[in-house]
Amino acid sequence: MAVKQVAVVVVTKKEIYMKKIILLMCVFAFSNAYSQTKKDSVNVYKKRVLESAEVDFLGSYYTQDGDNAAVSGGIGSESLEDLTGTVVISIPLNADDVLTIDAGVSTYTSASSSNIDPFDKKRKADPFVASSGASKEDEWTNVTVSYSHSSADRNTVWSGKASVSSEYDYFSAGVGGSYAKLYNQKNTEMSVSANVFIDSWSLIYPVELRNSNGNKGDDDDEDFNINDYTITGNQNYSPSFEPFANSGRNSYSVGFGLSQILHKNIQGSLALDFIQQQGLLSTPFQRVNFSDVEDSFIENFQLADDVERLPDLRFKVAAGGRLNWYLNEKITLRTFYRYYFDDWGINSHTASVEMPVKISDFFTLYPSYRFYNQTESDYFNPYEVALSTDMYYTSDYDVSAFSANQFGFGVSYTDIFTDARIWKFGLKSVDLKFYQYDRNSNFTSSIVTAGVKIVID
Repeated sequence: MAVKQVAVVVVTKKEIYMKKIILLMCVFAFSNAYSQTKKDSVNVYKKRVLESAEVDFLGSYYTQDGDNAAVSGGIGSESLEDLTGTVVISIPLNADDVLTIDAGVSTYTSASSSNIDPFDKKRKADPFVASSGASKEDEWTNVTVSYSHSSADRNTVWSGKASVSSEYDYFSAGVGGSYAKLYNQKNTEMSVSANVFIDSWSLIYPVELRNSNGNKGDDDDEDFNINDYTITGNQNYSPSFEPFANSGRNSYSVGFGLSQILHKNIQGSLALDFIQQQGLLSTPFQRVNFSDVEDSFIENFQLADDVERLPDLRFKVAAGGRLNWYLNEKITLRTFYRYYFDDWGINSHTASVEMPVKISDFFTLYPSYRFYNQTESDYFNPYEVALSTDMYYTSDYDVSAFSANQFGFGVSYTDIFTDARIWKFGLKSVDLKFYQYDRNSNFTSSIVTAGVKIVID
């Protein structure tokens, strides 16, 4: 009996021992599984680059005026009105990738471009009076599709894009991309970008030159016959005009950027851009009148001696920097400077300052000022200064020497929590800005821009 009882006791101790082992194994397995699950959840979950789809509705109204229209050889009205509407849709494809579609339409009416053909027989032709011809208005359309990808740690971002734009006399297709790398706990960012644009002109010349040397141009007006008009001044009008042999233009650019948080309240950035253009860099319908050729007129409009002629190569360099200073919770100071030069002889300086003032949790005011100054191109000639023996010439005052001031003011409403909602649509921001621009060459312009950002859950 005693032996039998001992055997029973031994078996019970073994069972207890085995149970402890099994229990320890279960605890270890559970602990390991929990640890692995927790680790996996950390790896799987991450903040999305863009939480929800966003739609931006942008619009602007632009107007300008001046007395140096390049279409009429450096004199005449530069009056223009432009209305632009743009929709930008940003779609998060997953936590790391965003697809953006940018589509816009711009329509304008221009007294200057109307005088490509000033002889509409409805009023006396005059460089300071708009013609009623078809060229007085045009429409520009653009579509850009871009894709961006951010790495899991958000320290690397690359993007690619493709674009197409067109208007009555111009078509452009482009591709580009960028790569950015963040260092130093995201306090430093370095980036590089590149773009290529392949463009093509429709060769539209001033109407009086379209029959020169048998040339009619792509926008030939069958209703115009120079013999139907009385030419005053030099009645033997016979310009030595030659149409352009090439209608293409290619542009290549590469840019480098460096951004650095210098202090908890200060951020600075530097940018360097190189641009190479080749092909038809002249605008075919911009007139030039020579000082050594006798003037010919129809009514009050001087007939062109030739059109703008510029080199088929241009190299541009721009270097600039920004410094943003967070003064306090109400005021931020944003400054910008850029120096530009090219091999056409233009050097320019741009300086601007903007001071956002937060007046409440939702509203911010944006006063700003911008100064610009440039030297004139080697090929610029004011009205009737170029010589017929020159190789290159233009009377476009955009490449003349001038200084300009721009004053701006804006107001924005921002609610990152999108409390204002209609169904699945939340209002994130509303922006309204106005800018007044004045050159010292009797040119002035103003623009009003508006934008609304909607978040779609």
